[in-house]
Amino acid sequence: MEKLDYKVTDLPGYRAIGLKWEGAYSEVAGLKEMIQKMSNRVSELEHAVNPKEQLGLSYHLRPDGFVHYSVYEVSPEQEIPAGMEEINVSPMTYFCVHHPKGKDIGHTYTAIYHWMKENGEYTPFTEAGTKYYDDLPIKHERYPYKRDLKDPHFDILIPLTKK
Repeated sequence: MEKLDYKVTDLPGYRAIGLKWEGAYSEVAGLKEMIQKMSNRVSELEHAVNPKEQLGLSYHLRPDGFVHYSVYEVSPEQEIPAGMEEINVSPMTYFCVHHPKGKDIGHTYTAIYHWMKENGEYTPFTEAGTKYYDDLPIKHERYPYKRDLKDPHFDILIPLTKK
């Protein structure tokens, strides 16, 4: 198991707007299309805080798949364009790691999972009363504007709570 270069940090909450996808793992090809569609629609968000940083927020709320928001952080005055949704992310503590180009995404997530099991201080954050279906129930990813969709590099942020 390779060593992760990570940090645990507190980040402020934010408002984001974009497209929502919900589906089974077997339907993930549709998710990739939706992410591309959202990146093509960023110009509709005139109050995007950073239009060069697309966010992917995944919530494992289904036994066979997950809910994913492909969004951009926006300021309060941003209207919600047709077909898009708003999501508000609370201030949280995150486990942050960069997934580098040329590496297997599954290996990066496996290393994160092992860190979660071995560290004594934190556990993945879950909302009270919500059932999740993954050992890393909530995954937030930040994608740079110029990325290779076949060999991406991006930041992974896993919300944490103290044990």
